[in-house]
This record gives sequence, C-alpha cells and structure tokens, in this order.
Amino acid sequence: MAETRKTRPVSWLKAHDGNLRNFPKARMVFLTALTIAAEGGKADIAKPLQGIASGVMEVALPFKGDAFRVVYALQFVPDVWVIHAFQKKSITGIKTPKREIDLVKDRLKRLQEIVK
Repeated sequence: MAETRKTRPVSWLKAHDGNLRNFPKARMVFLTALTIAAEGGKADIAKPLQGIASGVMEVALPFKGDAFRVVYALQFVPDVWVIHAFQKKSITGIKTPKREIDLVKDRLKRLQEIVK
C-alpha cells in the first residue's frame, strides 16, 4: 500500500502574495523550495534567517549582482507561511538590510496574532 504524504499548506501574508510574480526567473526555484518545506524537507538553498525566531527560513537566489529572497516561517502549524519576498540590491554586501529584518519581525508579530 502506498504511503500517504502529508503536505502542509503554503499560505501567504496578503502583502506579499503577489510579489513572487515580480521574480520571473526565480519563481520556479522559490516555489520548489516552498514545496519541499511543505513536504517536511529543507531545500539546499534554504537557511535559517539569523537574528530571527527559530523556524524562520530564508531562500536567497543570486541574480546579476542582486538577490531575490523569500522568507517563510515553519512554526505556525499547520501552514508554512511566506512572510516576505523581495529583491535585495547589492548595496550592503550579502547581509539582509535592517529594514527588511524589521519588516520580517513586524510581520511575525502580526502572524502570531492571526494564527492564535
């Protein structure tokens, strides 16, 4: 008998449900990474986002000197929540800009209130 997979739903905070459409060359890579997360795995290009709560992951894809990034949270069961998607311009090296980190922290707080 075949084993039934338990795939978690992937949910998007409203503010960023369409941002991935702006990343045409990176979209399939991000969607694949999110699918792997929903199936309980971790894509090779996903890593924990430093300085944020446990269970918050970042997928970064370099492209022509910039980077497309998607941040998602695993701790709000049953869903995998995409909380931010953005294009980072190379003005501060590889580090995620403070304003983006602050935005992620703010959205995590809002998400905690939503899923209670």
